[in-house]
Amino acid sequence: MARSTDTQKSLKLNAAHRLLSRGTAVAEAADILSRECGISLREAYRYLEEARAIGRAVPVAEPLVAATLKIPGDVLRQLRADSATSGLT
Repeated sequence: MARSTDTQKSLKLNAAHRLLSRGTAVAEAADILSRECGISLREAYRYLEEARAIGRAVPVAEPLVAATLKIPGDVLRQLRADSATSGLT
């Protein structure tokens, strides 16, 4: 099973937060979250626990999109050298 993206995790946390802020009992909230998000009860409880700890809705990150760029070879060599020097990727 694939891991959730940051966007998916934010949406699940916000759904958990909404349920808790309405005063829904934790067991009932876990059942609802499990059905609505298509996750296991165990995972639903984890999202509820995390949402309770955060105590507020979280911003939903926009999904990242992969892009391919074509750059001159000398620019690539300089980027790699700078990366090696700085320790950054």
